[in-house]
Amino acid sequence: MKEHRAYRRLEAVFRKVSVLDGCLSVLHWDMSTMMPEGGAEARAEQMATLKSMSHDLLTRPQMAEWLDEAAEEELDPWERANLREMQRDWVHAAAVPADLVEALARAESTCEMVWRQARPAADFLMVLPSLRELLHLVRQAATAKSARLGVGLYDALLDQYEPAARSADIDRVFADLEGFLPGFVVKALEVQSRRPKPMVPQGPFPIDRQRDLGLQLMTALGFDFKHGRLDVSFHPFCGGYPEDVRITTRYDEDNFFSALMGVLHETGHALYDFGLPDGHWRHQPVGRARGMVAHESQSLMLEMQACRSPDFLAYAAPLMRQAFGGEGPAWEPDNLYRLGTQVKRDFIRVEADEVTYPAHVIIRYRLEKALIEGRMELDDLPAAWNDGYARLLGITPPDDRQGCLQDIHWFGGAWGYFPTYTLGAMTAAQLFDAAKTADADVVPGIGRGDFRPLMGWLRSNVHAKGSLLSTQDLLTDATGRPLDAAVFKAHLERRYGR
Repeated sequence: MKEHRAYRRLEAVFRKVSVLDGCLSVLHWDMSTMMPEGGAEARAEQMATLKSMSHDLLTRPQMAEWLDEAAEEELDPWERANLREMQRDWVHAAAVPADLVEALARAESTCEMVWRQARPAADFLMVLPSLRELLHLVRQAATAKSARLGVGLYDALLDQYEPAARSADIDRVFADLEGFLPGFVVKALEVQSRRPKPMVPQGPFPIDRQRDLGLQLMTALGFDFKHGRLDVSFHPFCGGYPEDVRITTRYDEDNFFSALMGVLHETGHALYDFGLPDGHWRHQPVGRARGMVAHESQSLMLEMQACRSPDFLAYAAPLMRQAFGGEGPAWEPDNLYRLGTQVKRDFIRVEADEVTYPAHVIIRYRLEKALIEGRMELDDLPAAWNDGYARLLGITPPDDRQGCLQDIHWFGGAWGYFPTYTLGAMTAAQLFDAAKTADADVVPGIGRGDFRPLMGWLRSNVHAKGSLLSTQDLLTDATGRPLDAAVFKAHLERRYGR
């Protein structure tokens, strides 16, 4: 049996990189939830140092030689897939100089902290200088990666979040959706107008009771509190690492439904992380989630497909009534279903319904692509954002807090991420459809608060495969076909068009 010397050396390097990435994720969680404002400068330095250490490991002089040698060694399918992912990580890392890596890390931390003040103040000008510096550095990284990967600037960034994805393909998908959605939004609103208008349960809803309800439903979904926790942040997210998953939400005492759906969304991310390959593959690239399309499919499947279904709300309605002492028809399952699936042209992406959600993503995708490619100036972002909303949704945000300041992504350095949300929603519809076909107990289980049938199917067909397959191959193996927009459209038609 061959020793696979080069491959084993690579595994040792990537194990260290994985541990450093876990440290960075927990530091970011702390920065987003508990860190005092005065710690921002020191935290930026800490994160820059750790990212620099990771970059140094990935770009050490021997890496290219080891990758070439490992390619000639006899590897099994998982090892071969792991080597493929190692190669991709190395190409991304080697393209960017160490000083740019450090500068980016500091700029990301600094800009995010300024955004946290600018967002509640609805003051884009407050964060503009920090964002301008960050975008300048992001463009430098995109230029370096573009040359190394042989793709355009935006695709070089997109590849970080969704391996091998290309904006030309996304343009076709989004053009198809843009042709479908405006007419369907009108249709859905007409159908909705013929139904009883949903009654809104009246608050206030104490935050401690909202939290308790969220914890109860997270438990039903399968969240492992020995290896995770729920906290509060400006923008909901899932972080940490598979043995210690951190999710967050934000609460509104006048609207418990929004925070609850945020919790269920992030729980979907967490369950994917919990289900990733363990043991030897835990700290290897092949053991990671396939990409953000797959990751967003898991969160949107739970939040949208499963937990806004009449089956789930029939189970959850009594728990909601009990949590808040609710009485009357507003707390009945059919009313909560109408409330949870209400179509509305609104400003906030994370609170958008399934029908209008893709428009929110298309707007952001086109703006970030134009900014990265230099076809638009950052000073013009608020006006361009508002123009996009007027054109695609027929509404204009009243201020920047409900406009271009609402999402954390750009201010934290995540450029090229946004299209994965809608691609994830489409993937979620296809996976959920396949799961229901494969196991007749998936939907009845959800109606009982028993997610084991659904999660068992997802564990086998998505989670446990990590990055063994490409996203398209993973989806094809699980559902029998690559991504098909018709499945997503059919789901929207069944739920909103009849």
